[in-house]
Amino acid sequence: MEARVGDRIVVRSTHQGEPDRTGRVTEVRGEAGGPPYVVRWDADGHTGVFFPAGSCTVEHEPAGA
Repeated sequence: MEARVGDRIVVRSTHQGEPDRTGRVTEVRGEAGGPPYVVRWDADGHTGVFFPAGSCTVEHEPAGA
């Protein structure tokens, strides 16, 4: 997985009826865009270090946005 600052992280819910969890990458701590990432979560504004798992995807911020 590779991400850049500003990319959107989406963690798909594994439980029926629970919403996906989304946030923005504010810092990349791994090499070459790899994890871990510091993410500000949309639901509550909490910021934390995040290690992605299988239910996670990265939506890249368009260049120049």
